[in-house]
Amino acid sequence: MRSFTATGRRRSFHIGASLLLAACLPFSAQAQKAYDPGATDKEVKLGNLVPYSGPASAYGTIGKAMTAYFDKVNASGGINGRKIEFISADDAYNPAKSVEQTRKLVEQDEVLAMVGSLGTSHNIAVQRYLNAKKVPQLFLSTGASRFGDPKNFPWTMGWQPTYQAEGKVYAQHILQNNPNAKIAVLMQNDDFGKDFYKGFVDALGDKAKTLIVSHQTYEVTDPTIDSQMVSFKASGADTFFNISTPKFAAQAIRKAADIGWKPVQYLSSVSQSMNAVLKPAGFENAVGIITSTYLLGADDPAGKGNKDVDEYLAVMKQYYPAGDPYDTFNVIGYATAATAAQALRQAGDNLTRENLMKQAANLNFTPPMLYPGIDVKTSPTDYYPIEKKTLQRFNGKAYEAFGPIFGG
Repeated sequence: MRSFTATGRRRSFHIGASLLLAACLPFSAQAQKAYDPGATDKEVKLGNLVPYSGPASAYGTIGKAMTAYFDKVNASGGINGRKIEFISADDAYNPAKSVEQTRKLVEQDEVLAMVGSLGTSHNIAVQRYLNAKKVPQLFLSTGASRFGDPKNFPWTMGWQPTYQAEGKVYAQHILQNNPNAKIAVLMQNDDFGKDFYKGFVDALGDKAKTLIVSHQTYEVTDPTIDSQMVSFKASGADTFFNISTPKFAAQAIRKAADIGWKPVQYLSSVSQSMNAVLKPAGFENAVGIITSTYLLGADDPAGKGNKDVDEYLAVMKQYYPAGDPYDTFNVIGYATAATAAQALRQAGDNLTRENLMKQAANLNFTPPMLYPGIDVKTSPTDYYPIEKKTLQRFNGKAYEAFGPIFGG
């Protein structure tokens, strides 16, 4: 019978352990990488919905600006060595098409996550589906408050400040500057309009019933809002809160001028675009309009000498030359894409949907093109990435910020 000395047994153990360790190393290295559908060693697929056609097609440029950002990222080697395949589809601002396109992106294109999709009703239409599938629905282009509810919808996260918070700020400004105002409110008749209106009315409090002298709605399929504007003038209102999307916002501003109605105008930030709203309305008709922002416009004096602004302008020139770099919507797309890139960067090689959602809920950084003093912060219990804004007023050529930064 063969025998082993203690030394021999020890040597045999060391050799065996070394071989076992060597055999395990490749598997250990591989174990550090984890992928769900839409992610590989070479690429990450992201899905997106914006209306490239239909009544809100002015928002389509947001998707093109996001594409430009990811083109820049890919030209620089991608994120953690992976190229981003950004698949942006047209839902024509129609919730039924949002459902159809989202299912295609998830089930056929097999995207890792949906990122930056636009519209309140449109994201609501797919929210339960994406949460049931456990597909991240991230950094949405809507300020509806329901998109910051990790308890009931743990796979959904907004991005911009909420509509309710913005509506409250306008109400507070009115109460401070004209406590006896006669207010007319134009509202898109959907979840977007209702959310904005709730914040506005809540902040007016008991005075809402007496201060709001006319409240009119419109449908996105309506051709014009002319009759509502005539009604507002007849009501004697001296203050106008315009809760509408670009097409109707431009119509309202121009119609007010045409009929000689000159109220103090408050404009929802989703329609503050100079290119898509103020220009067709007539810059001269928009002088004095008050809105709010969390973004740093490329022509804002606050951004002079800012390297992020210089890079943004260079990216737009190279990857989206047909886009207007001074259009707010393009700034939104660029900054949203940068936020998604940060979440992917933090995810490293663990590109599961669960880990991407975990990283999205642990952000603390400042993406390019946010107004100075405003940043992105999230936590597992805080799904509202941006919670600060500042008021701004149109001077006939550009917006000028005034007053303090609020929120947070």
